[in-house]
Amino acid sequence: MVNKNRLFIASCFALITTAFAFGIRAGIMNDLAKEFTLTDTQLGWINFMGLFGFPIATLVGGPLYNTLGPKNIGWLAFVSHIVGITFSILSTSYWPLFFSTFFISFGNGLVEAAYNPMIAGMFDGDKKATMLNRFHVWFPGGIAIGTLIANFMTDSGMGWQAKIAVMYIPTIIYAVLFWGQKFPEHKEEGGASTAQNLKAILSSPLYWLMLVCMIMTATTELGTQSWVERILGAAGAKPLLILALVTGLMAVGRLFAGPLIHRLNITGVLLGSSIIATIAIVLMSQATGGMVYVAAILFAIGVAYFWPNMISFIAVYLPKTGALGMSLIGGVGMVGVSIFQPIIGGWLDAEKAEASAKGLTGDALELAAGQATLDNIAVIPAVLVIAFAVLFFVMKKKNVEGAAH
Repeated sequence: MVNKNRLFIASCFALITTAFAFGIRAGIMNDLAKEFTLTDTQLGWINFMGLFGFPIATLVGGPLYNTLGPKNIGWLAFVSHIVGITFSILSTSYWPLFFSTFFISFGNGLVEAAYNPMIAGMFDGDKKATMLNRFHVWFPGGIAIGTLIANFMTDSGMGWQAKIAVMYIPTIIYAVLFWGQKFPEHKEEGGASTAQNLKAILSSPLYWLMLVCMIMTATTELGTQSWVERILGAAGAKPLLILALVTGLMAVGRLFAGPLIHRLNITGVLLGSSIIATIAIVLMSQATGGMVYVAAILFAIGVAYFWPNMISFIAVYLPKTGALGMSLIGGVGMVGVSIFQPIIGGWLDAEKAEASAKGLTGDALELAAGQATLDNIAVIPAVLVIAFAVLFFVMKKKNVEGAAH
């Protein structure tokens, strides 16, 4: 008998491992810069590898889901996590850290490839989107927990290797919870094969629009969060506490997403989120001191519903794309984030050079560069406002016409 509750809880711990990779890495950026004498652009490439394995894994796991199923893909995620964490801890120079970070992100991608379609298949109707949102509670929730742990360990004088080792905890827990469990039989929409999933993807302009939007939603959320310590370090607020605040609020928002989705529908939630995210990043680029926390709260509200509802949109409105469709959109989103990591690092280096040329030094230089970088990032959700406004009205018209028939 399939124990849906245990499988769901185990999936959540797997996602917490993914979240720890983000939260703890954000908390060791300055440690890595100091120990390995890295520039912000080099840190951007570390972040790139911390993300790039994710889409590679989803592009592998998505097409193989119908063949291997969530059980086998999930165990591959476990092995990848163990290898990546272990070799990251043992790294003594830039390149071993660079490549070991890839294994962690590869495991993260396999988690998404295995458990998004598994959860979508276990629940029907409105509960499908609700449970996908609840599953994704543990990405920001895990980042919040991981960030607080990293902050505590920093205050206690512990090294970056000890912080990475914390990732073993949720990894072992999800392996124990999955051990010996019966997994649900996978049934694609209409009995579709992977080839039919691919055909549905290639023939749908709407799916391709969502791919482009996913790059922007993911970059708005994760691109900003990945650099919070470097960008806001001189803004008069504690960066890791900002990250914990943002991700904690995101987790709460996703936990109670069901009524909001029922009232506004998925496209309405995405439109509202893009508007709020744009305003929040603009405010964050101008805020100092306590106002940074106010802007961060607004940012959390804006980005909380992006990732799970992009996945939910595919599961609900484009079901014939199947597990491949859900895996691909997540992978493409992470490709976008990974590509933007060195770009954001380059923006930060360029803004620092410009601020220095104006005679700014110390915290004043860091603050000016960080705020200017946020202005650049704010353009991304501003474009989403237009895209989701069009999508909202198109889908509303389509639903009205469908009801009329």
